[in-house]
Amino acid sequence: MPMKKKAKATASKTASKAAKRRKGAVVRKPAPKRAPSKPPAARKPPAVPDDAKAAIRRLRAELAQAKARIGQLEASADTDFLLGILNRRGFERELDRSVAYIKRYHASGAIIVLDVDRLKPINDAFGHAAGDEVLKAVVAVLLRHVRASDVIGRLGGDEFALLLWNLSETDARAKAASLEHTIDALSFVFRGRTVSAGASAGIAILGPHAEAGRALEQADSAMYVRKAQRRHET
Repeated sequence: MPMKKKAKATASKTASKAAKRRKGAVVRKPAPKRAPSKPPAARKPPAVPDDAKAAIRRLRAELAQAKARIGQLEASADTDFLLGILNRRGFERELDRSVAYIKRYHASGAIIVLDVDRLKPINDAFGHAAGDEVLKAVVAVLLRHVRASDVIGRLGGDEFALLLWNLSETDARAKAASLEHTIDALSFVFRGRTVSAGASAGIAILGPHAEAGRALEQADSAMYVRKAQRRHET
């Protein structure tokens, strides 16, 4: 009996302590929800002074002028100054582009290399100004007989090249013969003397397997063969 009383007393004390702890416990309330913070206002860039604006406009204008000048220099590097057509460098650049296009899209074209006959005797007899007049007349003929999409270039001296699109070999040969005939018909009067020049033309066909340099060499070789034939014809 004494042991039971002691156990009850111990249990009573334990329950009393637990009740006191619960009574003294602090009840925490949930933290209030905060409103979402606003992003900081964007700062305005500092105002550019008027003198700085003027300097920027001036620099932009100078840059535009420099770019235009670069374009002019690049164009002049590819242009024959006397005749206003492409020089050898410019023609070869256009030929490379055209051959790449022909290979990619299976197009076709032809090169005609044309050499002006009897130009050296004219230069020797009447001076280079007379020879220049002959060259200008030849270029005028070439320009009248090609399309806007075709390309004309001066390879050097009295030699010219034409890049003609979408021509068969038969058409290219006919075009070369027509150019020869038209240039042969030109006549010039220097110091009271009437003289004529002439032209010899060779062709090469451009197809899907063409190489720019090789095609130009083929047309050039064909031109020399034609020049030899014309000497025997006369």
